[in-house]
Formats: sequence, structure tokens, C-alpha cells
Amino acid sequence: MTTSLVQPTPELAAEAEARFEGIADPVEQALAVLTWAGETFGDGFAITSSMADGLLAHLASRAVPGVNVVFLDTGYHFAETIGTRDWITGVLPITLHNVQPPLSVAEQDAAHGPKLYERDPDLCCSLRKVQPLAQALAAFVAWGSGVRRDEAVTRAATKVVDWDAKRGMVKVNPLAAWTQEHVDGYIAEHQVPVNPLAEIGYASIGCAPCTRPVAPGEDPRAGRWAGKNKVECGLHV
Repeated sequence: MTTSLVQPTPELAAEAEARFEGIADPVEQALAVLTWAGETFGDGFAITSSMADGLLAHLASRAVPGVNVVFLDTGYHFAETIGTRDWITGVLPITLHNVQPPLSVAEQDAAHGPKLYERDPDLCCSLRKVQPLAQALAAFVAWGSGVRRDEAVTRAATKVVDWDAKRGMVKVNPLAAWTQEHVDGYIAEHQVPVNPLAEIGYASIGCAPCTRPVAPGEDPRAGRWAGKNKVECGLHV
């Protein structure tokens, strides 16, 4: 049973945002935010991870050993992503919550037709990511993501600590102020596990049918839902 030490409120989120936004060093800021979340919410706090790398999980496990890590096992992941999940779980002190949609891929194909991701990617993301995450996060009162401001225009205003009004939770984004240079430096220094797909041009890694490598200089999220008028799966908006 989840035990939260403090009840989440918009005021609490705003106070924390004001406190942590001014920390200039990105690593210091991330660790401070994660430590605060762990001390404030206890096991009512969880982070999510796409398993593109173990960066957020590594930071969170330093601040909150045994931290809850939610992974959305959509049924469409690359084998490399599943392998990275297992690798990270094996080497870091985290508690993995492997969350699967109510319908298997075959059951979804039977209900909605095959390749829903091509015909209605918003519905596919809703069924396989957004709704399962909502159910998983219902067990917690605060959550954290690896969203960064430099990833996309839609993420440029991301706060380090925010109020998730849709879910009634505090949301922390410890990496909000990080750049790719910060990410690469931390990963190299701490030998953080990285999804092998990153080595062949996958800058943002999601479900296999909807993800492609990006060209040098291309927007990091250009490989997600390429050719479609879609830039977010709905988890962070």
C-alpha cells in the first residue's frame, strides 16, 4: 500500500518550483528535486522511464534508493528497449513496475483492426500508453519524468516541479534544464546504460512501428510518428 508523507497540492508544487528552479548546476538541481520528492512523498513517488537510457533512473536511485520506476510495456517496443529495461533493472537499486495495456496487441487488432498505429496513432497511444499510465499512477501521489526543454517546442516551458492538474498529482521534471551535452557528460562519467539504438541514430525511442532514426542536425523527436501531424503521445500534455 502506498504511503504518502504529504498530500500533494498546487501550492506545494509552486513552492518547490520556486525553490529549485534557481539551482544553476543541472546535476545538483536534479538530485535536489528527486531527494525532495522522495522525502516529501515517500513510496507515493514514482518516476517513469522509456528506457532510452538509464539516466533518470540512475539519478533517482542515488537520491531515493529503491525508487519506483514505471515502464510502459506497450507490446510494440524494440527488443533493444526491453533489453535495456532488464539491464537497468539488474544494475540499479530501483523497483520496477512493468505496466502492460489491458489488451494484448492481438486483442487490440481484433477489436480495432490491425496496424491501428498507422490509421489512428492517437487512439493507439491512448490505449497502449496514456490509459495504462493513468491506471499505474493512481497508486502514487507524485511522479517524475525525463522531459527536457530542449527536446521540442512543445516542451520548452517545462517546469522542474509542476502541478499535474489532469491527474491531481505533483509532477517533477528533474532533467528539464538539461541539454544533450549535460546528458552525454553524465552518462559518460557514470557509465549509465544506454539503449543500443542510440548508437545508430535513434535520438528519441518509442514504439518500433512509430520510430525511425534521425539525420544529423534534425530535431531529436523528428523520428517519432514521422509523416504524421503528431509530436506527443499524450503522456505529458
